Formats: sequence, C-alpha cells, structure tokens
Amino acid sequence: MDWQLSLETERVTAAHPESPLTTRGDASIDAVLELLRSNHRGAVLVLDGEKMVGIFTERDALRLMARGADLSAPVRTVLATTPISVQRDVTVGTAIRRMSDGGYRHLPIVDYTGRPSGMVTVRGILRYLVEHFPDTIYNLPPASTPSSQLREGA
Repeated sequence: MDWQLSLETERVTAAHPESPLTTRGDASIDAVLELLRSNHRGAVLVLDGEKMVGIFTERDALRLMARGADLSAPVRTVLATTPISVQRDVTVGTAIRRMSDGGYRHLPIVDYTGRPSGMVTVRGILRYLVEHFPDTIYNLPPASTPSSQLREGA
C-alpha cells in the first residue's frame, strides 16, 4: 500500500495514542507539574467532570517558570481553554496536518461529547511511520551540503 494512501485511510487510533493523563481545574500548577513528571508525559488534559475543558503542556510550564509565575495557583487559570482535538475516526494524515499546522506535539482524542479517550503524540506518529514505512524511513539519503556554484580561486 502506498504511504500516502495509508495516511489518508488509517484511523488515528493506529498511531499509538497514549491513554489520557487528566486532572481537575482546581489542581495547583505544582501538582500538575509533579503529575507530568511522575508519568513521564508532556501534557495533561484538564477536565470538568468527564468533559475536557483545557490542556496544560510542558511548554506552558516552561513559559510560567520563565516569568516566575505563582505555581501554587490553580491550573485552570493558565491552561489553554480551546485545545484543538480530533475524534477517533479521523485519519493519521489529518492528525499530522493539525499537529503540523498548529505546532502541537500533543493532540487529544475526544468523543462527540468532549470526553477524552486518548492523546496522539509526536512519538506515536513517529512510531507509526517507522512501523508502516521502514524502507522509506530507514533508506533516506544523508543530508547533503550544497556545493558552491562559483569557482574558487583568485
């Protein structure tokens, strides 16, 4: 099967999504950072009941720490409240485009009611590509350096 066809026919669930790491909006930023660290994850979904209301990523944490923010504040005060997400029936290609267009490394998978069921990550996408297209991935030529079009010398 052609790799482009695979990307446009296989569902995002084939790209090794992680189970969603979740927390409540009233959790402190410190507690969320510890949750991320202890679970070796780069993002946590913030829930109100069972519905996703936001996402907090390691990039958000770095921005907060760089400006000396109060890490005892509730995470709901600093999270991204309109995260881009996908549903289970979108294709791997669509997920890759959304991640690329937005510069995202984590893309929540939600159902029609907004409940999270997984998280697509760059790591999962890369694993999918290597498993499905090893000849393409492993046989890429080395990056060449451009040669000068002008003659050298005096």
